[in-house]
Amino acid sequence: MALAQPRGAVPRGDTEALIFPRDPQFAAKAGRVLDLYHGRWQGTPLGRRDFVLSADEKTSIQARIRVHPSLPAAPGRCARIEHEYQRGGACAYLAAWDVHRAKLFGRCENTTGIQPFDRLVEQVMAVEPYRSARRVFWITDNGSSHRGQKAAKRLRAAWPSIVLVHTPVHASWLNQIEIYFSIVQRKVLTPNDFSSLVELQHYLLAFQHHYQQAARPFQWTFTRTDLHKLLARLNYCPLRPAA
Repeated sequence: MALAQPRGAVPRGDTEALIFPRDPQFAAKAGRVLDLYHGRWQGTPLGRRDFVLSADEKTSIQARIRVHPSLPAAPGRCARIEHEYQRGGACAYLAAWDVHRAKLFGRCENTTGIQPFDRLVEQVMAVEPYRSARRVFWITDNGSSHRGQKAAKRLRAAWPSIVLVHTPVHASWLNQIEIYFSIVQRKVLTPNDFSSLVELQHYLLAFQHHYQQAARPFQWTFTRTDLHKLLARLNYCPLRPAA
């Protein structure tokens, strides 16, 4: 498992570019996330009223209106998508994934930010079993709408059972919702060919409903032990400054 998403790993002959961990608390933060995936928190097994959610935003999704209708695949010919397009606007897709129950929540917003993210949180926390849960762990990256202790206090003030858990910086591969976003990218957004922004949003939410019908928890096998081996292989030093 690489430390960078495909965007950060570009083959250059016999080399590749990647992002080395720079967070001084990388191992500790990553370890907390991995423990939650395996049903533990601070060395203790999670209870039946504890839930773990992975959440993030997929930003600036464009609706590309092709200037000529696409041609479907035919015998001996692949589908043909017009190269030129008009911009039909853009939206953000916010989603949360219950990693142990395989429950999916999502919504389309005009943009990202604190208020759109809080609406996603409310969408989840207003329904059972999360509404009456003992603890609901929300795993997020360090985006501006849910960054740091300020965000943790804001969410806890509205929903006292929420425990906000941040991944290390440059560690999107630790956030399980990114697996679902990669599926959405392949199954819904490629090729990007929509008649309007409304149609794009319709397809996002329709696929979400379709996916939920057969969803199963992701088989996450990467553990703390694997993490320590990976960091040792990279000769990770948390005090080494970034190049």
